[in-house]
Amino acid sequence: MPFQKINAEKLSSSVAKQIELLILRGILRPGERLPSERDLSERLGVSRPSVREAVADLTEKGLLETRASAGIFVADVLGSAFSPALVRLFGAHNEAVFDYIAFRRDMEGLAAERAARMASDTDLKVIQTIFEKMEAAHPKRNPTEEARLDAEFHLSIIEASHNVIMLHMMRSMFDLLREGVFYNRSVMFKQRTNRAQLLDQHRAINDALQTRDPEAARAAVTRHLDYVEEALLDQQKFEHNEEVAKLRFKHEQARG
Repeated sequence: MPFQKINAEKLSSSVAKQIELLILRGILRPGERLPSERDLSERLGVSRPSVREAVADLTEKGLLETRASAGIFVADVLGSAFSPALVRLFGAHNEAVFDYIAFRRDMEGLAAERAARMASDTDLKVIQTIFEKMEAAHPKRNPTEEARLDAEFHLSIIEASHNVIMLHMMRSMFDLLREGVFYNRSVMFKQRTNRAQLLDQHRAINDALQTRDPEAARAAVTRHLDYVEEALLDQQKFEHNEEVAKLRFKHEQARG
């Protein structure tokens, strides 16, 4: 008969699986510190040796790392998404910038469409809360804070799409964006008109999501990233023209 004995799962395996799922679903993020071994054992209702064994297993798998006198952290599992050589190559060529925007337009448009259909009410509350923070930050004119909230807003939509592959892939892409590999995001916030238009575009995305309109959500994301692309092209043209003007000015000064 094709029956096998059922083995009770070790407690440490159950602990490890729960932590793995939290990482997979993007709830525990790279670099995030876990509660202490004692706190984890109390929260999970298991012994400290079971927690210790689970942490050791996940550390061996490369999902967690223990830092001396600091604690247990989620490993930088996104760091290996792109090799250092490829990251340098991205940063050296403008072509990669616009390919990146095109990739985001496709992926985030799909994510917004999925989120409008599949997001839970709590997902939409998260997106709404971040947008309200963007509105509150707007009068303060702090490019760093605005850029941070902008990234959080877009990532919250990807999280609300409930596709873990897309989530981890896009998080790795946004990490490169935050590091300035593709372009300096603060450029997008320098001009007063840009800032107001960007906020309006995010409002349109949020409105479409809150009303659960998939087509409108995708269209709003597309319009937003079309605008980002156009703004970056304008910035590049401005910088090129400024360099030419400086050469002309230097030459004029030399003529006496």
